[in-house]
Amino acid sequence: MKVIKRDGHVVEYCPEKIENAIKKANAEVEEEQQASPTQIKNIIKYIERLGKKRILVEDIQDIIEMKLMSIGKYELAKKYITYRYTRELVRKSNTTDLAIKELIDGESEYWNTENSNKNAKIVTTQRDYLAGITSTDITRRFLLPEDIVKAHDDGIIHFHDADYFAQNALHNCDLINLEDMLQNGTNINGVMIEKPHRFLTAMTIATQIITAVNSSQYGGCTITLTHLAPFVRSSYEVLLKKYKNRKFSKADCEKYAKEDLQKEIIDGVQTFQYQINSMTTTNGQAPFLSVCMYLGETEEYKEELAMIIEEVLKQRIQGMKNEQGVYITPAFPKLLYVLEEDNINPNGKYYYLTKLAAECTAKRMVPDYISEKIMKQLKIDKNGNGQCYPCMGCRSFLTPYVDSEGKPKYYGRFNQGVVTINLVDVALSSDKDMDAFWKIFDERLELCHRALQIRHKRLSKVTSDVAPILWQYGALARLKKGESIHELLHHGYSTISLGYAGLYECVKFMTGHSHTDNGIGKEFGLKVMQHLNDKCKEWKELEDIDYSVYGTPIESTTYKFAKTLRSRFGVIKGITDRDYITNSYHVPVFEEIDAFTKLKLESEFQKLSPGGAISYVETPNLTNNLDVVLEVINFIYNNIMYAELNTKSDYCQKCGYTGEILIDDNLEWYCPNCGNRDHDKLNVARRTCGYIGTNFWNKGRTQEIKERVMHIDNKDLEA
Repeated sequence: MKVIKRDGHVVEYCPEKIENAIKKANAEVEEEQQASPTQIKNIIKYIERLGKKRILVEDIQDIIEMKLMSIGKYELAKKYITYRYTRELVRKSNTTDLAIKELIDGESEYWNTENSNKNAKIVTTQRDYLAGITSTDITRRFLLPEDIVKAHDDGIIHFHDADYFAQNALHNCDLINLEDMLQNGTNINGVMIEKPHRFLTAMTIATQIITAVNSSQYGGCTITLTHLAPFVRSSYEVLLKKYKNRKFSKADCEKYAKEDLQKEIIDGVQTFQYQINSMTTTNGQAPFLSVCMYLGETEEYKEELAMIIEEVLKQRIQGMKNEQGVYITPAFPKLLYVLEEDNINPNGKYYYLTKLAAECTAKRMVPDYISEKIMKQLKIDKNGNGQCYPCMGCRSFLTPYVDSEGKPKYYGRFNQGVVTINLVDVALSSDKDMDAFWKIFDERLELCHRALQIRHKRLSKVTSDVAPILWQYGALARLKKGESIHELLHHGYSTISLGYAGLYECVKFMTGHSHTDNGIGKEFGLKVMQHLNDKCKEWKELEDIDYSVYGTPIESTTYKFAKTLRSRFGVIKGITDRDYITNSYHVPVFEEIDAFTKLKLESEFQKLSPGGAISYVETPNLTNNLDVVLEVINFIYNNIMYAELNTKSDYCQKCGYTGEILIDDNLEWYCPNCGNRDHDKLNVARRTCGYIGTNFWNKGRTQEIKERVMHIDNKDLEA
């Protein structure tokens, strides 16, 4: 007997398929409603006794439903009908229906590991993902040209954050102008928030602002503690007045006011930590926040700022309690510590803060370090002055900007979005022909350019009304109601990012050498990076839009790129034989290299990635080797703009083990002490592309984590 499928295709009759379908429905009902093996066989025999040479698959299913009901298995028939409908829905659906089904079923590897800081089982995260699936579908079918969609699907480029693109109001990341919002007041959900008079109040309001801002965009955001320092002084003045009114002596007034102030700073920082880690944004996760600690941003309030920084570091060293009440490493906020003359020199006034930062890094993986010295050499404004400022989120950096009054401005600025070029695909498509490489490179860059223009044009339609917290109440601007944000997209006020990935594999395929080789490999790698910058400069001059080269994090995209490369070019040893490709300009994770050589080498590439970059070194547990941490920090200050140390900070809830949770050959995480493999009972924190992830990763990123070599190893420490 032949079976005619829905698409007209004719296949051989297979009774096992009928049996399996009924068994799947059986598993969904109580035992008394299940069809016995004999009853299932009788249904199959009935179909076969019809003696038809050809039968429609729909007729087979109708017969099954009828027979189940005839033997009183009504619940089973209902489940079978549901199963049949679901299968038909998936067959007829576009990718949106299938993606929604996979998300709701909770069994999709993609959704469960799409973001290492999102738990796809939680309803708020699912709600964000459901909206994102719809947005992606609309973006693909209506908002992007076919060639860009195809290039994205083929892994030639990556159009980032399509799951937010349907809403033209959303942008990537920003530096929140907390100073404006706290000093001049703001408005959240129609409620006026006036200038606070105490530090504790300012910290509470800051968390509300951060959550509201983070819910109005989709990337990371950054605040600086400098903007909170004036409120420490305000609190001190209030406390001092309280004791003066009680007629205490001047000495006692100052003593008691300082004691109370210290307690308020502790409470304020604790409130901030709890709020940031317990709040959930509309993106279904805690606010993606970085906190800058830069003494050089103020002279007037430097002492107050130092007090806040000290307490933030102390509380981060302690960590936050998990469900079992054990202190673990939280993912957010990311801490950014700026190294400068006053805190890098052992004789400097604030060196005690750097020692505290080193202790925090050794135990909790943050802070990350920005060198004021190197940044001021790289970030030169139009007046010829070097500037230092934090990144937005984990690595996205603004370009230098001077306002109409001739003053540098960073807080209140933002990034419009990202499109990434897959450099590995460019190389493989050229088949090692250098002329072809540069031709294909330019073609792909123009594809990225058009995609970025689409991003820009979509944002240019936005008015201030769509996100009042951003555009009307100070986070990014103080525009009037109904006013366009168009001007803020031009003249260098905001940036838009040309991302890139896989420089190592690109160079290795084209030259046979790593870009770490001091020769043809490195020379070619720098040439590729310079070409990216030249294109951005060309586009910027033509359009007055600040295009900038960005070292893309590609958390989940690394796996996607690896799979599409293998699909297009097969397995090429050393190039496509892993489930990931190398991030941005980084030295590949498996290449043996010491920490100082790595940082020095990557500094040359980092300066060609002005729109965003971060370097790192992998280390063992350094909690008992703070001198080593301080040595690396000092090297960062003198050699590279922005870098971090990746330590290990894990916990097994089953046995209490606090060492490193390992990965086996099947890419499964396990406790080396008790063998626990239950993700719900393992607290694992790993640096993922610049920020800390705590919710596990996809197969490609997990393999990359497993293959990371130590840049400082235990032998070095023993020596």
